[in-house]
Parts: sequence; C-alpha cells; structure tokens
Amino acid sequence: MQKGRCYGLEFEEMVRFAVANNASDIHLSSYNVPAYRVHGEVTYFNNMPPLDDETVIGYIAQVLPPDGLSDFLSTGDYDCSYALEGCARFRVNAFRQRHGSSLVMRIIKEKPPEMASLSLPESLGKILILQEGLVLVTGPTGSGKSTTLAAIINELNKTRSKHIITLEDPVEYMHTPNKCIINQREMGEDSESYSSALKSALREDPDIILMGEIRDLESMEIALRAAETGHLVFSTLHTESAAKTIDRLIDMYPVERQKQALSQLSTTLKAVVSQRLLPRCDTKGRIGMFEIMFVNSAIANLIRENKIPQIEQTIELNQGAGMITRKMSIDNLLACGIISPETAYEYSFDVGRNEAFEDNSKPQQSAGMPNSGGMPNNGGGMPRRPTQSMGGTAAFLKNRR
Repeated sequence: MQKGRCYGLEFEEMVRFAVANNASDIHLSSYNVPAYRVHGEVTYFNNMPPLDDETVIGYIAQVLPPDGLSDFLSTGDYDCSYALEGCARFRVNAFRQRHGSSLVMRIIKEKPPEMASLSLPESLGKILILQEGLVLVTGPTGSGKSTTLAAIINELNKTRSKHIITLEDPVEYMHTPNKCIINQREMGEDSESYSSALKSALREDPDIILMGEIRDLESMEIALRAAETGHLVFSTLHTESAAKTIDRLIDMYPVERQKQALSQLSTTLKAVVSQRLLPRCDTKGRIGMFEIMFVNSAIANLIRENKIPQIEQTIELNQGAGMITRKMSIDNLLACGIISPETAYEYSFDVGRNEAFEDNSKPQQSAGMPNSGGMPNNGGGMPRRPTQSMGGTAAFLKNRR
C-alpha cells in the first residue's frame, strides 16, 4: 500500500482530504491505520497511528442518522447515506469486526455525472430512446455501475419529459428535476424493501423506474412485470457478462418455471451492459472495459430456446449494431495504448487466445470504443475522455429528433 501526505487530521479533514485527492472510498477501521482508495489502490493517511474502537465509533456516530448508532451497536451492521456540505455524498457501511468497529465510505460526487464526461461506448445512446423494457448494468463491486446509471438518468432528465422513480439502498447521486419529475426513494427510510417499493411504484404513474439491484425472485418478477406493462426499468446485477446475467436471472426461478421465465425474458430484456474498470498505463487512473448486448430477434430467439452459450458469438457478429464483446473492448484499449499487454492478458476472459497481443499498431474500429486521449477517472466512477465526448451518442440522438 502507498503512503499519502496527511498529518494529524480530524474526521472531517480526513474526509475532505480524501475527496480532494480523487479517492473512491475511505476506510476507517479499528486496529488499522486510516486509509483511502485511489485508482483501485489502498493508500494510508500518513503519520497516523492505528485507530482504536472508541475513535471509530465516534466517527460512525457522526455519519449515522440519530437512531442509527443504537441500531448499529445492537446488530453490528448499518447502511445509510451521508452528505458533507460543500464536499460530497457518501454511501456508508458501518460494521463490527474482530478487533472492533469499522466504517467504509464510498464517495459520490455531489452532482450526477454527464454522459459526455465518461468514457462510455457511443452505442449506449440507443438506450436513451427506449420506451419500455428492462435494461441491466452489470459488473463487480466498484466497476462504476451506479455511475453509468446515474449518467443515463441524468441524460433522460435533460432530454425527455417523463416521471422517473428511483429505488436505492441508499440514495446515491441526487438528481435535480429538469424536464422530468424525479422521485428518489431510499430503502429502509422511505420504504421497507425493493419489492414493496416496486409494488407501490407501479401505482405511482411512472415512466422510468431505476431499481438499485435485483436481489431476489420477487423483485425480479415485479421488475419484469413493470417492463412488460410499458415502463422502462433499469437495474444492476453482480455478473460479468450478458450470458452470465441471463443465467443468473433464470437460476432465480424454480426449475419448473424456468422455461416460462426464458420466454418472458426474451421479450422484455432490451439491453445488458457489462463493465469493469481496468488500470491504465498511459496515465493515472482506470478505464472502462465493456460488453454491450442489445436484444434483437436473433438474441431473443437464443434466450427463448435457452441457447445462452451462443450469445457471445452473436454479439460479435452484430458489432455493426453497436454491440461489443469483452475481447473487442480489451483489444481496442490495448491497441490504443491505454492498457498494458499484462493488463489485457490478466483481464482477458479467454486467456488461451493471444491474437490480442500480436498486432497492436492500429486501433480496432469497435463500436464507440475510446481513443488514447482519455484522462484518469475522477473518483470511483468512470474516467473522463475529452477528445471524444458524446461523439456518436449526440449524433444518434440528433438524428432521431
């Protein structure tokens, strides 16, 4: 772990210092030196001793709501959001561990991101014109899923006159109504659970519903019903590809209902965006690797017939329609000199194929992939790229109007 430059700071000073240094997370844990994460690497606050339990509990008391500390002390876990004026918002988790208490704070910028500021594939612009159906953004923890969804909601808020309801645990980015009516509900505070909030949302005249995560069969079924009845539904899953996303969804159902679920999903699912952040070699920071699947008639047929392993090949054959495979994304980042051969090899999902490393002199012309002009990401979200901002997304939307 690296050493930071920070001397004898109090809680608020540590938080502001970490935010100012583009941290994505802050770790304040008993028996450990205070630390924060930058570009995926854990960094110590310098010249600070390990924290004791009493100090950490004091920090926890500052970020939890008034009745939260007693709940934490009795249960050993607590999730909430916290805002520090003039600094940032935070997704907070307090928990007990063997040596005492710990606090992890995920940093969320005060304003939702602009799609133009993120290195997102241009073909994501197709999602902005969908009227109904289910769209899933998937990837491991810390891969920028929430940031991508926040940017999409922010763009819809600027371009369409709709009613948007978000169901989050906790609320992260705060959206200011523009052309849309926006209601943001926090689980545990504004509603008991995703499933109960989803049931209520269907009676609240929504056009667009953002559900933080599909966690169980009940929430899955309600999300599909909402998508089937004319709503545009966004959510996330912790899966690494479109095929594995569909497998995960189907596995939620008992065996006797899986055939029906495949049929339902084939008509309701509209897109899966799988992403992961890779370390850059051209500058500090990380860059997004993407797989994008839009459900056309061919993929819908593969889902219906449970031929899920054939989906990746179909995505590759449909790159002209804006679809991207993980290998295409890695190859392009490597060819542009944004990631190293070692990173490309490490994150390749098909390590037996070495053609990605044989000819790196020319960029691959994959749909909407970033060029080498990117900048390091600004916190825990997706990275900035000044030389190709909205690019084809703006042109795509303009041509649709």
